Amino acid sequence: MENFTFHNPTRIHFGRGQIAALAQELPADARVLLLAGGGSIKQNGVYTQVKKALGSRTVFEFFGVEANPDYDTLMRAVELCRQEKVDWVLPVGGGSVLDGAKFIAAAVPYAGDTWEILTTHAAKVQGALPIGAVLTLPATGSEANSFAVISRRARKEKLAFGSPHTFPRFSILDPETTFSLPIRQVANGIGDAFCHVIEQYLTFPADAAIQDRFAEGVLRTLTEIAPKSLAEPTDYNTRANFVWAATCALNGWLGVGVPQDWATHMIGHELTALHGIDHARTLAIVLPSLLHVQRDAKRAKLLQYAERVWDIRDGSEDARIDAAIAKTRAFYEALGIETRLSDYNVAAATTAPEVARRLEARGMVKLGERGAITPAVVEAILRAAA
Repeated sequence: MENFTFHNPTRIHFGRGQIAALAQELPADARVLLLAGGGSIKQNGVYTQVKKALGSRTVFEFFGVEANPDYDTLMRAVELCRQEKVDWVLPVGGGSVLDGAKFIAAAVPYAGDTWEILTTHAAKVQGALPIGAVLTLPATGSEANSFAVISRRARKEKLAFGSPHTFPRFSILDPETTFSLPIRQVANGIGDAFCHVIEQYLTFPADAAIQDRFAEGVLRTLTEIAPKSLAEPTDYNTRANFVWAATCALNGWLGVGVPQDWATHMIGHELTALHGIDHARTLAIVLPSLLHVQRDAKRAKLLQYAERVWDIRDGSEDARIDAAIAKTRAFYEALGIETRLSDYNVAAATTAPEVARRLEARGMVKLGERGAITPAVVEAILRAAA
């Protein structure tokens, strides 16, 4: 196991009725930006609960944060915060809204060109407004980590950043807020969380028994609850386990002391930027093909994954690896998430070299846990995903 330092400062309020905790978490004199997406929180009762808990605090509302939050949209919120001297950012929504809040919180006090926050991966961020969160869509784990991914559609860019200053101070996770979610979003959330675990787990052995067992537990939980979560959206216990699994998938503790991959995400971000495909669906396109192309480098962990997650124990090593990759693809397909570029009317022959070029232009020429995923390998992965 590698050396590590682990610190996660986010306080979690989990369960029914926990939105009321806002009243204790936010200072009475706070000037709050309430950040949200398309307005569904006004239809499902979440907005009413939040407003009640906020009481007489000064609140400025900003709706319209997109899935894959757009830089230009968020900059309007930044200007509002600066103008009104906002001192807390309160995202109410899913990972895109939370990611947008992190950018806003970092951008408001930022002295330079705010686009630098993305292009430098927050290297110059020295502070941020405090963030509290009310999660309504489990997927990204953004409620308990410091990372965010922001798009700039005008430039066909999608970039990530993370800073110790952008951890939420607290997050509220009430599974009942997920009951009214569209099935597509639930499926995307399950698929996204699954890949978050894979990126930290399916690399090479590091003698990190606890991290492996944690990761395998989250993966098995997601595979077990997925059918019921889609079929019975108001089953509290199923949704509670989904919400917590998605948080645990990316709150930091699965990845400490172990090698991590993240090539699937880097390639997937480019597919979203170029073609507008949902983030989770880009992961479903890339992941099975990446596992196939990288099967030799990942052999030991693929065999462990086959046995411990999918109960595949019979046959040759290659047969077990083939079966585990097939199970992974079938898992996404069972969620209603298609796993081939052609399913999205995207031609691998043109997209594969274009994505490889874009990553190379960003200096991403040694992706993966061993730095062995070069632009040529990226192209091979996407051609295999045709």
